Amino acid sequence: MDFVTLNDGRTMPQLGFGVWQVEDDAAEAAVSTALEVGYRSIDTARIYGNEEGVGRALKSSGIAREELFVTTKLWNSDQGRDEALAAFDASLQRLGLDYVDLYLIHWPVPSRDLYVDSWKAMEEILASGRAKTIGVSNFTVETLDRLTAETSVVPAVNQIELHPYLQQGEMRAKNASLGIATEAWSPLGQGKGLLEDPVLAELAAKHGRSPAQIVLRWHLQLGNVVIPKSVTPSRIKENFDVFGFALDDEDLRALSALERGERFGSDPATMNWLG
Repeated sequence: MDFVTLNDGRTMPQLGFGVWQVEDDAAEAAVSTALEVGYRSIDTARIYGNEEGVGRALKSSGIAREELFVTTKLWNSDQGRDEALAAFDASLQRLGLDYVDLYLIHWPVPSRDLYVDSWKAMEEILASGRAKTIGVSNFTVETLDRLTAETSVVPAVNQIELHPYLQQGEMRAKNASLGIATEAWSPLGQGKGLLEDPVLAELAAKHGRSPAQIVLRWHLQLGNVVIPKSVTPSRIKENFDVFGFALDDEDLRALSALERGERFGSDPATMNWLG
């Protein structure tokens, strides 16, 4: 496993396991499999409705807590100082943990304009030691600029949609300028055609790997933190097996040329859903 050092000095596995759109019981099984394979970073969120299942898998794994890196997120309807503090307590209880390694604001939700107040609550949670690191998700250049101008702690992570069809050059550069690690969600393009791209098929054949492994290797070599999701044990194992080969400069150029600016998820500038 490779690790990235965050701007607060803590380290985070570069490859983690996500459980978006996975029901609670299925998440328990998938996370258990992922931990057996070797993953140690697990990414969940309040809105996923599977924090309890994730917590059960963590507990039953027998893996020492200090070896695990657990992320969860503050949902849109829970923003605001008091609401955020209460929501964090509830997430911690569902997970069955004394602390999380990373707590993120899930979306900026511009229509509510509460993300600065929410962040100040997260600074309190950080100071309490119940979140070891805090960060954001889906923040834009504009929302990051405002957040860092009006608060004390620079986010350690910005988790954004990022894959070869949406390479997020501007956001990656902005994050880097602030010392923020870029974490990719939907790193494999949500099964919406990316993995069938002929360029990926060619690179997969060249390296004797799957298209998914090619994409994950691309993320790692760019320096992204990446959290692929699967409930299929064979794919969970396959997605972890991305450290035994490297893409060369020609491969990286071919992948860079796939950029389309194609977003499969919501646009953070207009995503105001409260759920």
